[in-house]
Amino acid sequence: MNKQISVLGTGWLGLSLAKALLKENYIIKGSSTTESKLDNLRNEGIDSYLLEITENGPKGNTQSFLDGSDILIINIPPGLRRNPEGNFVAKIRKLVPLIETSTIKKVIFISSTSVFSDEYGFPLITQETTPNATTNAGKQLIEVEKLLQENKKFHVVILRFAGLFDSRRHPATMLSKRKNIKNPLAPVNLIHREDCIGIIEKIIKLDKWNKTFNASYPDHPKKSAYYSAICKQMELPVPDYDFDTPSKGKIIDSKNLQHDLQYSFKRNLYLFS
Repeated sequence: MNKQISVLGTGWLGLSLAKALLKENYIIKGSSTTESKLDNLRNEGIDSYLLEITENGPKGNTQSFLDGSDILIINIPPGLRRNPEGNFVAKIRKLVPLIETSTIKKVIFISSTSVFSDEYGFPLITQETTPNATTNAGKQLIEVEKLLQENKKFHVVILRFAGLFDSRRHPATMLSKRKNIKNPLAPVNLIHREDCIGIIEKIIKLDKWNKTFNASYPDHPKKSAYYSAICKQMELPVPDYDFDTPSKGKIIDSKNLQHDLQYSFKRNLYLFS
């Protein structure tokens, strides 16, 4: 088995993932769009590359970043909040030919459960549910998923994570500052960063390819109850909610992932240490 993996995007999730894979004796190549972060990657034992994936094609030595690796993990956000006019699909479409001509045989694409719309009645989202996003970011993620899945020159896993958190980065810190928060009765769909890493490690270890996984912790408390409890735990102001407007939401079911990957979640929604 090739022991070299390229991680495209070594931010909050990607860097921790790269470090975890290093502990499993993989050789890791990691990319960043920020030159000042490259020394930090090198200090961690990661072969670092300055790369930027743009709509006109990747900038940087992308071929060297890919060559020699068997697996590519694409972990870059669409960035459409900062740039609503951006074209994430074009960025990945320009990257694909470089993957095809490299040594990469397997690709993990980090997507999001935002490919599913929130609805009244809180539908259960399973592996069989067809993505139906109406947001720009959600629709572009759907298109990128299809673009990669239809490619016959490499194997693909689409990994859709729910909202990510850990002890230092939790959505409650932002919600505590807001008023009149919508959808207070909606189910919570979250996953700890440690479980994100554990799931990716399982996919690689078990050689599970050409699959799509929805990944969220199995418990789904109501938004208002959960975030109020977390804010109290973190000694933050309790958020203010809009209970007058009907709530929309969804429940992300991860049973298929747990079965196929023989995976047990390590971190519950209240475990912060």
